[in-house]
Formats: sequence, structure tokens, C-alpha cells
Amino acid sequence: MFRSRSKEEQAAAAKVTAPQPQQPRDPQAPKGRPTPKRSAAQSQRRTRAHTPANRKEAAKAQREARRVEMARQREALANGDERYLPVRDKGPVRRFARDYVDSRWCVAEFFLPMAVVILVLTMIRVPQIQSIALLLWMIIIVLIVVDSAVIWFRLGKLLPQRFPKENHKGARAYAVMRTLQMRRLRLPKPQVKRGQRP
Repeated sequence: MFRSRSKEEQAAAAKVTAPQPQQPRDPQAPKGRPTPKRSAAQSQRRTRAHTPANRKEAAKAQREARRVEMARQREALANGDERYLPVRDKGPVRRFARDYVDSRWCVAEFFLPMAVVILVLTMIRVPQIQSIALLLWMIIIVLIVVDSAVIWFRLGKLLPQRFPKENHKGARAYAVMRTLQMRRLRLPKPQVKRGQRP
């Protein structure tokens, strides 16, 4: 049962499985598949040619592709090119939210400079100045909360009117987070001037 085959049996099996001699195909006969387009054939050749031979080359190619992608994203963040923006910044809804924030003055964008001023005032050992600094701190926080609430509710009304079929999830939070950045540090860079309607 487990013994090896004899040489005669192996030869007989080889004769049975030997391929039948094929007749040469007539040049005018159809080949059974459509001719690929030149662009498809070239892309297949390129993918075959650039397949890395080992893991080290594959990792190097992946790092290079990531570096090129990040350079494209940085350029898109600087000039607002929609094609290469990161996923969180893509789409007409996010663009409108950005333009809405960039077209107005926001209290939150002055938070960092005011925080430095208030911190300096609290270091002065005069009780009246320290109480003024504390009062300023509270006023700034209240103004930021009120301004953020106004942006939140206005965008909540404008987005469904402008983009009824688009997904608005996260757009209001995205806009409020953008107000916390100083205008010249915002990415993607502002594409509208202050006072200009988006």
C-alpha cells in the first residue's frame, strides 16, 4: 500500500499526462480575450518591474511613498488644494466651515497672546493688578465660550441649508477648534479675507 511505484507504472503515468502536441494557432483566429489598452499594459509592466525583491526594499519604497504623500499634503495645506488635503480637511462642508471661521474675527484666536499678558500680570506682586488679571482671565474665558456657542449654532443652521445631502458630522467641532488657532498659524491656510462672505 505504501510502497513506491515501479518504473513501468511511472512511465505509463507520464505518457498519459504528457501534453498533446498543439497545432500552431492561425494568426487570423481570435485569441479568446480582448486586447488590453496600451495604458493598462504599461501599468501592468510597471507594477511588475517595481515589485520589491525583499522586505528591506519594500520598506524603503513604502517610506519613500509616505514621504512624497506628506510633501503633497504640506503643499496642499499651504495652498488649499482639495485633492491632497488630509481626510479631516477634505470636502465642501469642511471647506465652508473653514471659510466661515476665517471670514470673521474670533475671540479665541487671541487667547494665547492674552494668556501671556495675564500670566505676566499675575507675576506682579501688587494685589490690585493680580485681581485685574484674574478678572481679565474670567472675561476672556466667558467671551470664548459665548463666541464658540454662536459659531456652533450658526453653522448648525447654515450647513443643512447649503449642503442638504452632505454629511455634517464633526464640522461644527472642526470649526470651533479652528478658532482656537491664530489666523496666520491655521492649516489649511485661510482662503478668504476677513469680512468676505464664504
